[in-house]
Amino acid sequence: MTTDSLSVQQDDFIWLEGLRNEKALEWAHEQNAITLAAFTQGSKFNPLREKVLKALNSPEQIPVVAKCGNDWYNFWQDAQNPKGLLRRTSLEEFRKAQPEWETVLDIDALGKAEGKDWVYHGVFALKPDYNRALIFLSPDGGDASEVREFDLRTLEFVADGFFLPVAKSRTGWIDHDHLFVATDFGEGSLTDSGYPRIVKIWQRGTPLSEAKTVFSADKKDMLAAGYHDSFKGFERDFVVRVIDFYHREAFVLNAQKELTRIDLPADAKFSTWRDWLLIQPSSEWQINGETWPSGSLLTVNFDAFLAGERALKPLFIPGAHSSLSGVTATRDQLNGYSFTSDHIILSITHDVVNRLEVLTPENGEWRREPFGKVPELSKIHAWGVDDDTNEYFVTVSGFLQPASLSLGNLDNGVEVEAELLKQDPSHFDASRYQVSQHFAQSDDGTRVPYFVICRKDVVYDGQNPTLLYGYGGFEVSLEPYYLGVSGVSWLDRGGVFVVANIRGGGEYGPEWHKAALKEKRLRAYEDFASVAKALIASNITSTAHLAAQGGSNGGLLVGNMLTRYPELFGAIVCEVALLDMYRYTQISAGASWIAEYGDPQKPEEWAFIREFSPYHNLDATKKYPPVLITAATSDDRVGPDHARKMAAKMQAMGIPDVYFYENTDGGHSAAADKAQSAFKRVLVSEFLLHFLGRKA
Repeated sequence: MTTDSLSVQQDDFIWLEGLRNEKALEWAHEQNAITLAAFTQGSKFNPLREKVLKALNSPEQIPVVAKCGNDWYNFWQDAQNPKGLLRRTSLEEFRKAQPEWETVLDIDALGKAEGKDWVYHGVFALKPDYNRALIFLSPDGGDASEVREFDLRTLEFVADGFFLPVAKSRTGWIDHDHLFVATDFGEGSLTDSGYPRIVKIWQRGTPLSEAKTVFSADKKDMLAAGYHDSFKGFERDFVVRVIDFYHREAFVLNAQKELTRIDLPADAKFSTWRDWLLIQPSSEWQINGETWPSGSLLTVNFDAFLAGERALKPLFIPGAHSSLSGVTATRDQLNGYSFTSDHIILSITHDVVNRLEVLTPENGEWRREPFGKVPELSKIHAWGVDDDTNEYFVTVSGFLQPASLSLGNLDNGVEVEAELLKQDPSHFDASRYQVSQHFAQSDDGTRVPYFVICRKDVVYDGQNPTLLYGYGGFEVSLEPYYLGVSGVSWLDRGGVFVVANIRGGGEYGPEWHKAALKEKRLRAYEDFASVAKALIASNITSTAHLAAQGGSNGGLLVGNMLTRYPELFGAIVCEVALLDMYRYTQISAGASWIAEYGDPQKPEEWAFIREFSPYHNLDATKKYPPVLITAATSDDRVGPDHARKMAAKMQAMGIPDVYFYENTDGGHSAAADKAQSAFKRVLVSEFLLHFLGRKA
């Protein structure tokens, strides 16, 4: 069997591939002009954009902080600082309504001084003194970043300090004079996915070319990285070979730089926690006469496991409707791939709504206590503050409930309520709206949950403009979150918002995800379509007033709604999407997702991939709903190639109402700052209401 026999049409639009392809960019600019003329010239556009931007820039929003020593660091963006400030304060100041902040690094000023439009991508401080840090800066918002060493005392970049040019580097501190570095070392040093495959240890004062290799992954692997667990008394160095998104090998590196493999199933997630190894198998695991189900959390002494001990203790066993959605800890949150602390905090989800438990080791056993209070159909999240205490942060939020941030200490017991520190502002009047959870039945009988957010006085007349959102991939769960400016740009304009928790996600653990992998991919699309049908059957909306929206893998989802279920929708918003599933492995980081979708270069796999390749399933004889396809020139993860080609092909086929918009920077988020985000949100809102109708 050849790919020709499976109808891979001649690709007449391959000329639109390439991030900086001048001919493609010229085409994109022409398309942008058409789209902007259609949806940004109305009298409501600018007032709404200003309202959304004001909400995004609200000075009352919670400044999320991370504690480093005695300082509390925050990255902040607002109207005066669109690219942002890295800043710090004390806990005493942070408790105030208007804290005094010390600016550590002004990204706008840095960009102006250097003539580059830098986008901040994070900071990695050196423990335990926190005197130095690695700053990650992207030139365009893409994943590739420059890495510079920064002095947190003098607030200056370190002359002749550690420096890496723009690349998709994986790097971090070992100690003051050594880094783990996996980066673009030149020819042959990257995987087919475009990520580093060689891990080295780099010593201060020596050129990068003299860094010593400790591990090399295969070119077909996804990536390799090294990291250091700095918790006092349990310091360890690790190297991880990431084979693909769901399979890995992990090694402990000793003082002689020798590697010892941690003997775990390749699809198991793991972390270390003091003297314990925490294991989350993604498939049923038979070991030492026991069978542990997929999605369990198991523990064993780390050193004993390396020595051959296989008697594991369960910390969590999933149920038919429950799964483990998060593991964190006090006395140091996630550090690379490891945890260290006095207490473990589990987030346990039941039908997509979570609760917390605190686990504490006592004399070889584990004490378990419920932890935290959360309103119905909301989300609670907790994590440890630092290495030295059992303090924790906890946030609570919901679709209609702005996030709150509280600070507690498990030394006081779980029954002592945490201190409320900050509360996000409300961006719309939530009292007018309600949240409800429902379940649709998919084609194979699977029960698919979904949330509906709408006005309390909604009339079930089939006329409500309704936006159905989904993702359905990579074990990503869509849990309740504050709608914020979506309340301004959609709910307050008469819209109904729906979130579908379809297979491919992680809402019910690894098995829910694997139910839509590769040749089973259509199950995710059947799930989403079943929710659409349920909404129409309930008469809250109708085909003419129902839209689907998704980005990235969610863009592939709604691309399939366009080609497989066009009769269900009145409009489609397809953002930063995968669409050409024959060439996806050759575009940007696409090769890293073969474990999710399959390999189109293998004829037997292209046979099922073709079934969910929107680019190849377009049919000029079909009637399609209006579609807005968006992308970003600097998206070096999915790439704008998919979006350009899909829009161009549809237009060439004479399909009406095909609109395209490509933002210049912002990477995979397609927005480098809040002004760009506000513009894009209102563009989408105007497009939707133009075709679905307004019901304010």
